[in-house]
Amino acid sequence: MTRATNARIAGFTFLIYIAAGITSMMLTARATTGSGVAAQLATIAQHATDVRLTILLTLVMNLSALVLGVTLYAITREQDRDLALLGMTCRVAEGIAGMDVSGTLGLLWLATATDAPALAGSGASALGAFFLKMGQTMGASATFFAIGSTFFSWLLLRGRMIPVPLAWLGVVASVLLVVCCPLVLAGLLGGPVTTYMWLPMLLFEVVLALWLILKGAAPVPRTAKL
Repeated sequence: MTRATNARIAGFTFLIYIAAGITSMMLTARATTGSGVAAQLATIAQHATDVRLTILLTLVMNLSALVLGVTLYAITREQDRDLALLGMTCRVAEGIAGMDVSGTLGLLWLATATDAPALAGSGASALGAFFLKMGQTMGASATFFAIGSTFFSWLLLRGRMIPVPLAWLGVVASVLLVVCCPLVLAGLLGGPVTTYMWLPMLLFEVVLALWLILKGAAPVPRTAKL
């Protein structure tokens, strides 16, 4: 594929990725409302279709991560093939790690399956709490995402392939997530900051997507430096 084609595919894929992620979060929030595990499981049973849709949206996001890894590698490899390959590897690892939907399937079974009530009350509550915690915990895929985004943002900046302020926003937003995501995964960081830390990245990816669709990525000499 040509450079322009890769840029447009990456731009549209960014938008699909973002739309799928936001929609999935909204559906998950609606399907897991309630005070206590029992109430949340009852809500999941009432919104089983929403939960099933989140599984499909998760697969869309994982496929999008693979597509972004390949297309962004194609765009940035002339700047530094090794860093571009590392970025692609991280995005591929993100897509593979994110394909584990066992927690969501477990919740769906516990809330809707006819054999689930056979569990003792305390056992069902404990298992439900475990599955709910799995769904709320940021997985390793987020860290792979952040590292891959850092590599690609740096290459876009160093090669002047997109506007410099936009590229710097990508670098800063990515590094912020590289620092925060492992802390969240380890349980050392929590609260509203776990939501706010994604806002710079959301802004960067939306603007980048539109830029790649409309303008593409400017070709640069291999020796371009900051």
